[in-house]
Amino acid sequence: MVKYLLLALCLTVTACQQSPQTSLYQRLGGQPGVEKIVDGVLYGIEHDQSIVHHFADTDIPRFRRLLIEQFCELSGGPCKYSGVSMQESHTGFQITQAHFDALVNHLITAMQQHNVPVEAQNELLAILAPMYKDVVYR
Repeated sequence: MVKYLLLALCLTVTACQQSPQTSLYQRLGGQPGVEKIVDGVLYGIEHDQSIVHHFADTDIPRFRRLLIEQFCELSGGPCKYSGVSMQESHTGFQITQAHFDALVNHLITAMQQHNVPVEAQNELLAILAPMYKDVVYR
């Protein structure tokens, strides 16, 4: 009986000593990391002739703020997204799968440039992937 109590105590102490898993938000680098990723995406958009025209009439500072809020909230950070739904914000733009893929590639590039671990990259992409149906023109 004592042996089992010692084993249980040992397992409990070991479990308590392990650090809790960090949130995706933390693995993205917290607020500074999310901001750098978004700035990288914006840089990619600005230099991509295949999609930049979709942002011609966009208030870029507002768009940046909303994208930071969205990534922050979706990754478990303290932010609350204050924008409209993805479907509402993309209606009328006739965004194709190629346009969507280009933006996703800019996001991946930005995360790689800021040394976001591959697991965290995949986790964020998996969270964003369901938005495809609300963004791409049907």
